Amino acid sequence: MTDTPLARWERHNGAVLAAASLVFLAAYAVRVLGHGLPGAVRTLCLALALAAWAVFLVDYVARRHLSGQRWPRFIRTHWLDTLVLLLPLLRPVRIVQAYETVQRRRNEPRLSLHARVIAYAGLSVTLLGFAGSLALYHQEHAAPGADIRTYGDAVWFTCTTLSTVGYGDLAPVTPIGRLVAVGVMVCGLALLGAVTGSFSSWLLQVFAREGDRETVREGERPPGNSPEASHRTD
Repeated sequence: MTDTPLARWERHNGAVLAAASLVFLAAYAVRVLGHGLPGAVRTLCLALALAAWAVFLVDYVARRHLSGQRWPRFIRTHWLDTLVLLLPLLRPVRIVQAYETVQRRRNEPRLSLHARVIAYAGLSVTLLGFAGSLALYHQEHAAPGADIRTYGDAVWFTCTTLSTVGYGDLAPVTPIGRLVAVGVMVCGLALLGAVTGSFSSWLLQVFAREGDRETVREGERPPGNSPEASHRTD
């Protein structure tokens, strides 16, 4: 295992970032869905979301410092981290990283590679789908001529888009809403491809092991007991 300062930082702050991601997502959900809440509660949620984002910023700056790279190079080589910092609704992916740390024991994963891919993809699609539906509802529900008027509509659109079904009965009309929809499409294709590829690879390995066992059994069978020999004897 790599034991650089950056690797140690990433190993030890995973739980903190996962907790901050959950706080940010919960605070954003309350602000978006809690239309009738008192102003003090909405202000508190905003403060919690900003505090969580400050944790993300501190982590980003610390990792740049520990990497030893200058800012331009760090941004180029860590473009996904930069994107996630600018779009905090993608932060739930950090929860998947925390799950990876928790489910390991003595640096050995408890689940096989294929099971881990499927589990992480399922967890990612659930969290990103929730975040995407919130963002869609936030942008669309009050827009003139919008199809997505309720949070249920946003959830339905997100589910059909992530599953690559796309009935077309609902569609965003605002520029930001359409941008969110494109992100949901990309995530759906990527996650579906990861699950399908992992499942196909697992099936191929199962069939290959079955073929190897059949070959071993054929090799251990005495010549006189082979089906061909019995046929000739008869």
